[in-house]
Amino acid sequence: MLKHHLIDGGPVFNGSVYTWMVVDGIHMEIGFLVDRLTVLMMTVVTFVSFMVHIYTVGYMHDDPGYQRFFSYISLFTFSMLVLVMSNNFLQLFFGWEAVGVVSYLLIGFWYTKPTAIVANLKAFLVNRVGDFGFLLGIATLLYFTGTLDYIDVFARAETMQGETITIFGGHAWSALTVACILLFVGAMGKSAQVPLHVWLPDSMEGPTPISALIHAATMVTAGVFMVARMSPLFEFSETALSFVLVIGAITALFTGFLGVVQNDIKRVVAYSTLSQLGYMTVALGASAYAAGIFHLMTHAFFKALLFLAAGSVIIALHHEQDIRRMGGLKKYLPITYWTSLIGSLALIGFPGFAGFFSKDALIEAVGLSSIPGSGFAYFSVVAGVFVTALYTFRMFFLVFHGSERIDEDVRGHLREPPWVVWAPLVLLAIPSLLIGWPTIGPVLFGDYFGSAIFVLESHNGLAEMGHEFHGPLSFLLHGLKSPVLYLALSGIAVAWYAYLYKPSVAENIRRRFGVIYTLLDRKYYMDELYQTVLAPGAARLGGLLWRVGDVAIIDGAAVNGSARLVGWFSGVLRQIQTGYLYTYAFAMIIGLVVLVAWLTLGVNN
Repeated sequence: MLKHHLIDGGPVFNGSVYTWMVVDGIHMEIGFLVDRLTVLMMTVVTFVSFMVHIYTVGYMHDDPGYQRFFSYISLFTFSMLVLVMSNNFLQLFFGWEAVGVVSYLLIGFWYTKPTAIVANLKAFLVNRVGDFGFLLGIATLLYFTGTLDYIDVFARAETMQGETITIFGGHAWSALTVACILLFVGAMGKSAQVPLHVWLPDSMEGPTPISALIHAATMVTAGVFMVARMSPLFEFSETALSFVLVIGAITALFTGFLGVVQNDIKRVVAYSTLSQLGYMTVALGASAYAAGIFHLMTHAFFKALLFLAAGSVIIALHHEQDIRRMGGLKKYLPITYWTSLIGSLALIGFPGFAGFFSKDALIEAVGLSSIPGSGFAYFSVVAGVFVTALYTFRMFFLVFHGSERIDEDVRGHLREPPWVVWAPLVLLAIPSLLIGWPTIGPVLFGDYFGSAIFVLESHNGLAEMGHEFHGPLSFLLHGLKSPVLYLALSGIAVAWYAYLYKPSVAENIRRRFGVIYTLLDRKYYMDELYQTVLAPGAARLGGLLWRVGDVAIIDGAAVNGSARLVGWFSGVLRQIQTGYLYTYAFAMIIGLVVLVAWLTLGVNN
């Protein structure tokens, strides 16, 4: 498919396979839209998924659920492909819900672990909140356009801009703004934006391969892709764009801080995913959709690489995940070390690596934006560069450098995992290092996306940047003068000094700023807020609906009530069935009298 579009110059395919049903003139169809945006997503999803499948052969070979795991991740990939290839909102929603259901199964794959069951239930419930908003957004578009087809809805976007909807008494909202914000609420759940981000770190309870698949190329990228696909809608609502921009900025900066205090190797990478998803969302809010998708692509490669490298370390250390009990692993795991270094440098946006091209372009596009909130967003993404470098190389130095803090019984068996584990690391390291060079020109500043992405001229900061773009080398040289590079280098230097050269510094800072450390360690108390305020309220509401709706109305009145009514009526009829002949003769005479009287009255009238 990639060859068909890029090399052969094939046309966009947009067609329905069959009509599922027609309700009141609304066609519910199964159809596909395959354009340049779809092809890019399909390539990323299938390549990363293929690497994870290979890796799983080695990682899960001793697990009793080996076959079950493969069936789940294959279904996960299929669900994501259905989502990105859809040409209508109905099929989009089917794919959207399918990735949610399969993520529930995968996060709780080890169903005998209580923490895994809590984590998958948490992911499922948080995503239901976002999906409820997503469904309302689709319903709003259907109400005002009368269709579920993307192209038809997009064609009515400018007209819908003038429509209003009253949500709260006396105040009319733009119908398009309401629809876009509701759609983005769905993206906040799937792509883990504040405050619906709490499920993503806990998803680490699943096996490492699924952590890589969820965080790199499938579920969490669904929201970013959806907003980019809906660019013809979002472009006509500056309020919705501003909302997206601010939420993304908060996520990018404040979840990055949380990564600095994590000690579980997978959770450090997970909070990195949260922060990078915030970067992508900021780009969407700044109307730099191409930059957001470009960063999605590069991030998929180096984030999958980092997760699988973390899994390689976990295998070598017999499932130890605390970075405080590692150190000095460079000499034992050379392939894992060098591939992890490539992934880490790509993540912080080091010049020449894939992340450099996507992140620097994204930051510059946000700086050129005039959308309300862009100033705060620009500060957040720039400050986030330092934070990203700090937590990334804190993890890297504590795992691979410094003194060895490994258990003696593990040290004797330390070795590189088999080739089926490290081969995907090498294959993912290649695009993490090189993919930015050939793709930045056509994807960001060329006409790669064509009509797949729509941007108003007044919002097109990337076009302004494109006038100054003279190839990837000049872009790299320009980046060497940017303060972003020196913030990243500062983050590496601070991590080296505080965690490798003089570890007492980090401990002194932790003690001196104990309140801040506790706030970060408790994740801003968001879990406690949900657990003590929202969850009990939802449980009480659910209990009330159960007692009134289920027990009293459905079971009590409808089911048991109808049964009692039938029983009472049967009891009355049973009194007539006495078995005596004179009773039946009397009933016949009474019936005959009534019949004659009725006929007589009819004749007289």
